[in-house]
Amino acid sequence: MKKSRFTDSQIMAILKQHEAGVPVSELAREHNVSTALIYQWRSKFGGMDASMSYGDFWCMEAG
Repeated sequence: MKKSRFTDSQIMAILKQHEAGVPVSELAREHNVSTALIYQWRSKFGGMDASMSYGDFWCMEAG
């Protein structure tokens, strides 16, 4: 599996900007990623709050 250029906390920060009203196209341009990747992140991390880690998320899904 390829390693992400962004940590979970960086992804969460980008998604928080989107929740605050910054358009996906602007975020994609600013962080040099595709809009599709931001939508993938949103579907994967969207229900998590900033204090949760990715591991916590998977434990929650499994249990």
